Amino acid sequence: MTRYLTQVLRLKVNPQKSRVCRIERLEYLSFTFQGIRIVWSERAFQDFKHRLRGLTSRRWRVSMEYRLKRISLYLRGWMGYFGISQRYGPIPELDGWLRRRIRMCYWKQWRRPRTRIGNLLKLGTPRQHAFSTGLSRKGYWRLSRTLATQTGMTNEWLAQQGLLSIRDLWMKAQGYDEKPANSSSS
Repeated sequence: MTRYLTQVLRLKVNPQKSRVCRIERLEYLSFTFQGIRIVWSERAFQDFKHRLRGLTSRRWRVSMEYRLKRISLYLRGWMGYFGISQRYGPIPELDGWLRRRIRMCYWKQWRRPRTRIGNLLKLGTPRQHAFSTGLSRKGYWRLSRTLATQTGMTNEWLAQQGLLSIRDLWMKAQGYDEKPANSSSS
């Protein structure tokens, strides 16, 4: 192949940057191809999750407002580049995982049982669940998936706080319109 390119077509070939392989094994600009579909590479997806882990780390002592702002900037940028990927499979699971990480951050921020119970009650969690979860000594990650935290910190509440949905961003990038068009003409 190199001989054909250099002698017949008279092109200059850089062997460090060039190779011939099957399209399924090709990774170009963090994208791969699966049949006729373009998808993000596995390495790019792992980098994405690693960056989200850093932005939702319990050790990062910043306000939740700043944290959610940084997450939304990163999600918009990542989806702006990788939104053309036609791979939907991991998106809903990733969306739930990110919400759970944010609930864990809120739980860590609230620290004291009295604060946790009070905040859960303000958010509408039933009294018994708020007390049993607020007084629990289990870890942050485990408590972020309890009934009390999910009924208090609902998906709608997290959206009001500024958390973007990865699924909604992907749907928008793919061109799916969430709201049906109005059939009446004005």
